[in-house]
Amino acid sequence: MNYVKTAMLMAAMTALFLGIGYLLAGTSGIAIAFAVAVAMNVFSWWNSDKMVLRMHNAHPVDENDRSGLRQMVAELARNADLPMPAVYLIDTDQPNAFATGRNPENAAVAVTRGLMRSLSREEVAAVVAHELAHIKNRDTAIMMVTATFAGAISMLANFALFFGGSRERMGLIGTLALMILAPLAAALVQMAISRTREYAADREGAMICGNPMWLASALERIQQGAARIDNNTAERNPATAHMFIINPLHAHSHDKLFSTHPSTENRVAALREMAGSISPRTEARQQQGRDHDGPWG
Repeated sequence: MNYVKTAMLMAAMTALFLGIGYLLAGTSGIAIAFAVAVAMNVFSWWNSDKMVLRMHNAHPVDENDRSGLRQMVAELARNADLPMPAVYLIDTDQPNAFATGRNPENAAVAVTRGLMRSLSREEVAAVVAHELAHIKNRDTAIMMVTATFAGAISMLANFALFFGGSRERMGLIGTLALMILAPLAAALVQMAISRTREYAADREGAMICGNPMWLASALERIQQGAARIDNNTAERNPATAHMFIINPLHAHSHDKLFSTHPSTENRVAALREMAGSISPRTEARQQQGRDHDGPWG
């Protein structure tokens, strides 16, 4: 069902983009909009992961890693039947993480130092498993494309005043409304796609690490940390907020129209329900995870 929802939202984003092209310059505007979309998506397809990692001052974790993070990622990647992704560490005290990359063969998982310091090994494993789920489900590519579409829609909407065609079709008031409403609609669709994919990644991540309660506990701890610790880079670049496992921008905890993430409480409740339906053997593993609440390393 989530995949159908995502496909419908992607279709809505595409239709909105082409519709703006038509309003700006008629049928030729559709062709222009399509060409712009292709060019921007090709660029982002090959470069967005490097740009985001550089933006957040992420440093690669090499094979001499003594923390065990790289080995953990490798083991979880095998569980998920994925190639080994690149592993990065972000210098911020806020506990958080994200995944990026155009496909599983060219993917990266980035975690913050705050995450490593404040979560247990089991919780870190669950967070990594969640990010690997995004890679496995190709959410990183989907969100890259939607972010590009949203940016292109905002750009075309801002061009509206400079094209006579839009004023002839809609008038000045209609053109101004287009400049305001089109980017807003694009942002809403982008947020809806992001929220849909988070629930799916929670379920898949819990299966990869083998314990829904590890992820539930991790989400609660990350939410608490993100609510009181600033992530200055994310605050300066809010367009990347949807990539993180928990919104790094001090968003309200409840589901809101403009939130890039579902409510943490709702996600935890879904994971607890999932945990309640698993086998006794896995329940024993859950208890073992709850008994290891110490910090990483």
